[in-house]
Amino acid sequence: MANNTVVNDKNRVIIFDTTLRDGEQSPGAAMNLEEKLRIATVLEELGVDVIEAGFPVSSAGDFQAVNEVAKLIKNSTICGLARAAKMDIERAAEALKPAARKRIHIFLSTSPLHMKYKLQKEPEQVLQAVIDAVSFARNLSDDVEWSAEDGSRSEPDFLCRCVEAAIKAGASTINIPDTVGYTTPDEYGALFKMLINRVPNADQATFSVHCHNDLGLAVANSLSGVINGARQVECTINGLGERAGNAALEEIAMALKVRNDRMPFTTGINTEVITRASRLVSGITGFAVQPNKAIVGANAFAHESGVHQDGMLKNRETYEIMTPASVGLSKSSLKLGKLSGRNAFRSKLKELGYELGDNALEDAFKRFKDLADKKRDVFDDDIIALVDDEVANMAARIKFLGLEIYAGSKGPQRAELELEFDGRVHKVTATGNGPVDATFNAIKQIIPHEATLLLYQVHAVTQGTDAQAEVTVRLEENGRTVNGQGADPDTLVASARAYIHGLTKLMIKRDKKAPDNMTLISNG
Repeated sequence: MANNTVVNDKNRVIIFDTTLRDGEQSPGAAMNLEEKLRIATVLEELGVDVIEAGFPVSSAGDFQAVNEVAKLIKNSTICGLARAAKMDIERAAEALKPAARKRIHIFLSTSPLHMKYKLQKEPEQVLQAVIDAVSFARNLSDDVEWSAEDGSRSEPDFLCRCVEAAIKAGASTINIPDTVGYTTPDEYGALFKMLINRVPNADQATFSVHCHNDLGLAVANSLSGVINGARQVECTINGLGERAGNAALEEIAMALKVRNDRMPFTTGINTEVITRASRLVSGITGFAVQPNKAIVGANAFAHESGVHQDGMLKNRETYEIMTPASVGLSKSSLKLGKLSGRNAFRSKLKELGYELGDNALEDAFKRFKDLADKKRDVFDDDIIALVDDEVANMAARIKFLGLEIYAGSKGPQRAELELEFDGRVHKVTATGNGPVDATFNAIKQIIPHEATLLLYQVHAVTQGTDAQAEVTVRLEENGRTVNGQGADPDTLVASARAYIHGLTKLMIKRDKKAPDNMTLISNG
């Protein structure tokens, strides 16, 4: 990848990921700094050309996130969003200073509806604002992108004038978003063809698509834009984003790869990392991937119909147009058991894309042994869930030690919980309206807090009655919202792990130390 994502191959499509910016705008999908850095690292490994890390002027937290991602990532261009305002642009430039490759992304509405009611500006005022903003940004960065917000509903003549002016002012990328997911593939493709043919200096910029999924057409619209001349696609992992979300990166990448006969374009995406990236984003945000989701859904490579199974046995290509391995998914059972050694376990982790330090490996290996004792079949997905949970909790000060549940129809249900905090063991007993409530009440006895449970979600990592459960909780306290995850063959143990993980994140948000109202109490 050339500096500032300048690509000489006319058929090379730049992948611009906005999971950390537009994706985070999904209600409830807020991520903390540590989580953003983990996602950014996977995006770089995935081969994303441009990572839009945030909107620096929007908050001190977003500024820090962009700045830290800029320090961490070396191979991808790091992008910061800005309105067409001097303060926004300066703030973005400041946040991006450490980046090896940086881009300032400016947006301004161009549709009659947005100009009249949102901006309350006349078209000529908007045109001048485009020129002023891009010119100013160009003095602070060699790589400037301009987006015509609500571009798909803009008047063609005015849009052409704005695009020409933005390129002349120094924008090297022109993005025409379908901001509200209103357009159709033929209409959106024709829009790019028109702009590229009519704008005199169109050959001096890369045209970009950014499609929302309100009508379920985001991927189709994006591909239509590419077919008609766009060479950058803005997208997110799992299609995360405002309202119905954005075009899904994994679907864009695999569509271009599988149907290269109809769309002769290439990307720099390492598709074998797709599944891991999908799971990481899902786990951090608490947004579960629907089973029938294309590419990364649990059923994407599952075949239950007898006719389909017969065809698969005879020739895989009868019902699979791509292999599970091509997206980093392994369907084989893990042939490791309680007699397997650390070297075999380490080798399997490496095969799955994980390299842990000695201490983390030892902890993960012990948990694997415990899992192998409880489950008849241990799948790769089980190991991934186990290791992701271990990595997420690596720095936690609160450690889960044991849980005993007394439940049944008569009630009240009772939980006996044992936790360790900073090396000190605490044991408590609590009752509740059900075993989960009892478990969470027990945790609250040890860790007094005012957090409200906003979400409690359980799904099985693999099939079968002995499947490992993966639990996600969302906690809110004093305006702070966090997601916690936990995995275990026992759903209640997974629930306790998830709740503890969430509370740990709340503590980390408080300058990484337990405040007065989270002081642990001794209960024997």
